[in-house]
Amino acid sequence: MPREILLNAFNMNCVAHQSSGLWRHPRDQSREYTSLKHWQDLAQTLERGLFDGLFLADVSGVYDVYDGSPEAAIRAGMQIPTNDPFSIVPVMAASTEHLAFGITGSIPYEPPYAFARRMSTLDHLTVGRVAWNVVTGYLDSAAKGVGKLQQTEHDTRYDIAADYMELVYKLWEGSWEDDAVIYDRISGVFAEPDKVHEIVHEGKYFNLRAIHLCEPSVQRTPVIFQAGGSVKGQAFAARHAECVFIGAGNIAAAKKTVKSLREQAVAAGRQKDDLKIFALTCIVVDETDLNAKKKLEEYTSYGLSEGSLALMSGWTGIDLSKFGLDERAENLSSQALQSALKSLGSRTVRDWADFLAVGGGATIISGSPITVVDQMAQWLEEADIDGFNVAYTVLPECFENIVEMVVPEMQARGLYKTEYAEGSMRQKLFGRGDRLNADHPAAAFRRG
Repeated sequence: MPREILLNAFNMNCVAHQSSGLWRHPRDQSREYTSLKHWQDLAQTLERGLFDGLFLADVSGVYDVYDGSPEAAIRAGMQIPTNDPFSIVPVMAASTEHLAFGITGSIPYEPPYAFARRMSTLDHLTVGRVAWNVVTGYLDSAAKGVGKLQQTEHDTRYDIAADYMELVYKLWEGSWEDDAVIYDRISGVFAEPDKVHEIVHEGKYFNLRAIHLCEPSVQRTPVIFQAGGSVKGQAFAARHAECVFIGAGNIAAAKKTVKSLREQAVAAGRQKDDLKIFALTCIVVDETDLNAKKKLEEYTSYGLSEGSLALMSGWTGIDLSKFGLDERAENLSSQALQSALKSLGSRTVRDWADFLAVGGGATIISGSPITVVDQMAQWLEEADIDGFNVAYTVLPECFENIVEMVVPEMQARGLYKTEYAEGSMRQKLFGRGDRLNADHPAAAFRRG
């Protein structure tokens, strides 16, 4: 029996997320990102296609490395302007029953006590359909927005993240016992005080003495996503993540990363199947291979090179405006996303600009429904991934095409569900209850 493919839509509360310039396409509606209806319609389309989740990226700064200025990013609308990802989740949850929501929360810019309450609130409102994509930040502009001169050094950010994770785990798992709330109208007791505990945390980077403000939600700790590609990032993911988001240019590279992640998870005392691994992809599908090829060429023609290079410069910390378009810069070091240059391989600056125009460096799978699903099945089998994070091209056309053409083909082959399972996001993904596994580090802080 083949494994079923998991699918997340990859999006951001902005005009241009991964694909630079495609907001100019006459059929694109991403300009409506400020509209509640835009997000409701998208969520309902994804649920119609039985997508597992909508994965919402986010940044807390602007891409201002290219030419030492945010001008290129602003001109291209490249992840600027960008609105808060948390605010749009409740309206989408109210419009759907099963679709889950992965929300990016950046540790340097989210105070842990307040953040724990935000996530618990969303877990309540969505009835357990939320995940947290843990990021440690990479933009100096974001650090300046909170009063720092520059971003903290890469490996130190993961040390800070480890301290942060322990603190929020204590709040989510250890402050309220499962039966603390009795809601006794006769006695007038809502919750038993002796079953609600003050959390004391004295860490290297964070200190706290407080009771978690929320009663236990469905999942307690949200499903944990992580996308670190560096050595330190992979070690962090192997310990904390339940879902890992990888970028890999080919199956061989993905297979190597997946093998490493699963081995590190086992070394951390977990099971290799405790990780669901999603590869970044961009799907362009039409009725025939030729039509899909023409559609991809059409999409590419709307790309904005300057926007792509502003994005790449921000990812790597390297000002690509200082290089000629035919120069190579992949050997330069970076304190930003260390995996970005490595995953894109040896390319000229011009190559990068063209490559990022559609999907922002995602692996492009293009063709008829049969061709597309052939490639997806090959990735699943050979790379040992569990599914895909699908970067959009033209909204909502790209996801409508997947729902109408790719989903039926996957279902016909037994590679995709024909209905949603019941329960929370965690239960749907792993089929084993709402709470974290006992071998996850958060479980050590449970009480009662």
